[in-house]
Amino acid sequence: MLESRLITIIKRSKSSIRSCSFSSPTNRCFSTFNHLANTNTNTIARSCFINGFRSFHNFNKGTYKPSFRHMSTLAATAIKENKETVKMLVTAGPHAQKAVGIWLFASAAWVFSMVILGGVTRLTRSGLSMTDWKFTGSLPPLSDEDWAIEFEKYKQSPEFKRVNRSMNIDDFKFIYWMEYAHRMWGRALGIMFALPFSYFMRKGYINLRLGVRLAGLFALGGGQGLIGWWMVKSGLEEPPSEYSQPRVSPYRLAAHLTSAFAIYCGLFWTALSVVMPEPPTESLAWVKGAAKVKRFALPVGILVGITAVSGAFVAGNDAGHAFNTFPKMGDSWIPEDVLSMKPRIRNFFENTATVQLDHRILATATLASITGLWWSTRKLDLHPAIRSLIGSTVGMAVLQVTLGVSTLLSYVPVSLGTAHQAGALTLLTFMLLLNHTLRRPSQMLLKSLPAVAKTI
Repeated sequence: MLESRLITIIKRSKSSIRSCSFSSPTNRCFSTFNHLANTNTNTIARSCFINGFRSFHNFNKGTYKPSFRHMSTLAATAIKENKETVKMLVTAGPHAQKAVGIWLFASAAWVFSMVILGGVTRLTRSGLSMTDWKFTGSLPPLSDEDWAIEFEKYKQSPEFKRVNRSMNIDDFKFIYWMEYAHRMWGRALGIMFALPFSYFMRKGYINLRLGVRLAGLFALGGGQGLIGWWMVKSGLEEPPSEYSQPRVSPYRLAAHLTSAFAIYCGLFWTALSVVMPEPPTESLAWVKGAAKVKRFALPVGILVGITAVSGAFVAGNDAGHAFNTFPKMGDSWIPEDVLSMKPRIRNFFENTATVQLDHRILATATLASITGLWWSTRKLDLHPAIRSLIGSTVGMAVLQVTLGVSTLLSYVPVSLGTAHQAGALTLLTFMLLLNHTLRRPSQMLLKSLPAVAKTI
């Protein structure tokens, strides 16, 4: 393939050279050479042209001898240059890049809405209203008789027997519709993701590396439905104690939330990589500054994710209703339940007081870390976009802590609880955007950067 392409380029070079004037052959020929090399966007073809031009020059002198060694050298040079270029996930042009980027951002936004809807479903205690599950979904009750059948199924559940014995059919319809909407919204996301994915693959917009990554995210999304039912099933079982209220396992709830966050992060990061293959930078000084920030931004981002997952254990253990005071927990900084707790790892995930204390400590550490990140970068030479993004992240962290405290003091209302869960994912989004912006540029871009950015 390289040899045929080389012959084609040599022919073009020969016709271009013939058009050169004898008065200034060098200038005209190299002008034609630069024009052809600049208009060819394929790195391998450009390398072939350069080497082909030299080979043609030797051929005219009578010194050109084609050999496999020459072709291997040509291929090696092309591969070396190709490694220095940015790795594009979408290679079918700007239009394809824009289309795939919009689709991925829309998919990430859909997952974001799924997390919000899941939070509302949990806070309204609607998650256990549907006592069965089908992978393909099912139609909702359409008649009074269908509603009576579904309500009768719910009456057999531990939640109805211990918590909602006074519930009527109208109240049941509300919690049923909430859970049904959450499940069907997830299935709709699967269709909305699969159809454009198939279309873009068929059009050749997506390369193999991106295709494998998106296929993995799609499989994880399919597994998310199974994890959701696995979680709900734990709440349909009889509680271990006659005094305990039925609720889903905090471990399964944390797994369900973590899986949703992982899908969202994968989609959002991939969308950023499609639309922004190179990080914003205009000088080597800004690249060095970004590298210094990245060393701190990555662990802070991990801490944000851990804090968000710890919130799932707070919700799973109903720990948000245990100590509704701040900054102390009741009358003390550390409750007696924590001090007298047996040193077992499971108590950190199941003991109500300990779970809430852990979440408070992690949230405080997250705010302190993000503030420290901002403080340590004040005197660094950074791209304005990075500096603005760090400031926005600090503002979002303060807002998230404020929402958390307000939710706690108000005994976890649905509105503030949902806003707090949305705030956790929003803060994680800021950290994803920051870490993506701090990536190291490609070697090709680094070679073209000045030492210091130009100022107007």
